[in-house]
Amino acid sequence: MPARALPQRGGLRRPARPPRRRRFGTVWLLLAIFGGAVASVLLLMVGALLLTFASGILPGVVVGDVNLGGLNVERATQRLQTQWDTVVLRDGERVWQVAPATLGVSLDATATAQLAYRQGRSKGNSLQALLGRVQVTPIIAVDADTARLELERIAQQVAIAPVNAGVALEAGRAVPTPPRNGRALDVGATLALLQGAGLNGQTLPLAMREVAPEVLDASPLVAQANALLSNPLDVRVFDPVTGDSIYWSVAPQQWGSWLSAAADPASPIGLSLRLQNAPLRDYLAGQATTVFDPSRTIDLDDAVRRVQQALADGQPQQAAVVVEHLPRTHTVAPGQTLTSIAWDYGMPYLYVQQANGGLTSLSVGQQITIPPADTFLKLPVVPDKRIVVSIREQRTRVYENGQLIWDWPASTGINDSPTWPGVYQVISHEINAYAGNWNLWMPHFLGVYQPVPGSDFTNGFHGFPTRGGGQLLWENSLGRRVTYGCILLSSTNAQRLYDWAEEGVVVEIRA
Repeated sequence: MPARALPQRGGLRRPARPPRRRRFGTVWLLLAIFGGAVASVLLLMVGALLLTFASGILPGVVVGDVNLGGLNVERATQRLQTQWDTVVLRDGERVWQVAPATLGVSLDATATAQLAYRQGRSKGNSLQALLGRVQVTPIIAVDADTARLELERIAQQVAIAPVNAGVALEAGRAVPTPPRNGRALDVGATLALLQGAGLNGQTLPLAMREVAPEVLDASPLVAQANALLSNPLDVRVFDPVTGDSIYWSVAPQQWGSWLSAAADPASPIGLSLRLQNAPLRDYLAGQATTVFDPSRTIDLDDAVRRVQQALADGQPQQAAVVVEHLPRTHTVAPGQTLTSIAWDYGMPYLYVQQANGGLTSLSVGQQITIPPADTFLKLPVVPDKRIVVSIREQRTRVYENGQLIWDWPASTGINDSPTWPGVYQVISHEINAYAGNWNLWMPHFLGVYQPVPGSDFTNGFHGFPTRGGGQLLWENSLGRRVTYGCILLSSTNAQRLYDWAEEGVVVEIRA
């Protein structure tokens, strides 16, 4: 019989199943139904809220920090007029507040309220005005001249000064430090923003510009800084009233961080070392607050200038600052008179009278003003020379660099024309001065103070005077009160003092 061919393995195939259809259509249908329902609900809610606020501003509408939600136009206008009272000037995280009128800004409250009412009632922002927050730009008018003046006034306040490259102390050695840009207010650009659409609610972003420092590399000054930073910065604080000095010492690690470089055309390398004003000023102010009683202070501008000059001279250890004195208040005690109070404070009584509006009578418990103890120190003080007169001892003592160099007998004023105690200065030199009231010629006259405010009459030092045809007076009176307010010395000593004491030397007259 004929042989049958056997089927080859794998030759039979099962019929393919039709692809299974995924039932996504149902899911999408359900989602569409759900989304439509949510949208309908939202639309109903928006419609309901719009109906609720039909006569009022929508709840999310604000002008600056003033919330106008729920108010009608009239009440919104009133609220803006009372609460929109500040403009915030902003530079990044830094802010300043000014009154709108100061900046030349006036708000049209009615037009702004009407604009706020329209928010959310046009296409596209209803939901945000209802459920979120919509900031309305206020409608304002700007007085450009007033705005420019105010912006120019605050320009210094908002500026950040550039920092020149400098030097700092690291591990005991000076190293160069990098420069830093500053920031300055662009008044014109800020004014343009204000006049345009730059006022967002109550905030005006300031247009600032970068300011480059003058010195970008302080490497040539490192060697000089290393030499200076081997010592502390010693500031001598001199009180001309007491004659005392104290020293404020700043360690190199601290004052080295204040160093910077400044362009200096007079320097061979075109640079010189400077101290940054801000930390130096802060240090001096802090010391003054800590050290002084309420009657004393320092002129910070002058103190900073003096320390800077000492550094420029290459001698930062020789910086000297002068103490200033302030007015004092005195409470009148029983038995005191204007004259006795002035004498005790060391002040011609007419100056105390003048400081109190021409006061002529006193009552117990009354408070009066005593002028500052340094009232008569108008010239730059010579710190290392001092003349001390003792009325009680009738002596004149002369000091230089803290050392007594002369101790002489003297004569001061009689009771009817006294020499007033106080702290004064040498204010004039006259080789032979004339006193018309007494027809006296006074050799080697050193003017010290004017006992009458505003007069040309001056008390001072002089030698034995002459009268008429050359009659020499008071040769045998040294050590007794015989003058009309001046301090009498022998003619020889008067000439010595005349040649030694330049104008500005402090004269302390003690009772």
